[in-house]
Amino acid sequence: MEKATLTKRLARIANNSTLRLTHYGRQTGKPYEVIIWFMVEGETIYLATLNKDRQWCRNVRVNPQVSLRIRQEVFDGEVEALTGPIEKAHVVELVKSKYWYARHFICLMKMIGREAVSAAFRVTLVPSDIVA
Repeated sequence: MEKATLTKRLARIANNSTLRLTHYGRQTGKPYEVIIWFMVEGETIYLATLNKDRQWCRNVRVNPQVSLRIRQEVFDGEVEALTGPIEKAHVVELVKSKYWYARHFICLMKMIGREAVSAAFRVTLVPSDIVA
């Protein structure tokens, strides 16, 4: 069987709407799952949310190790919070591009002076997971 590169694996799942994120409790280390939107750009997965206080956001800031399941593909990675305005703006553009139905909401949030994405994250996939 031909080994799939990371780029090919991500290309196969990039158009899916959601992924299942397994993250770990800040104090207990207990695994939790949440279904969220995601975006793929090259060999990078981005996550975004309107609510930076969601439990998964708080957990990945303390324990950045995560597992992502998208259909039959599973990836392990490390999450990094994006705090710079240019990086966050880039993630907003990725959201608008993939989730066209969110564009009006994003424009509305901008009009009223609020952030369309209150937290954005880059997931760096671990090298041991690059080959299927």
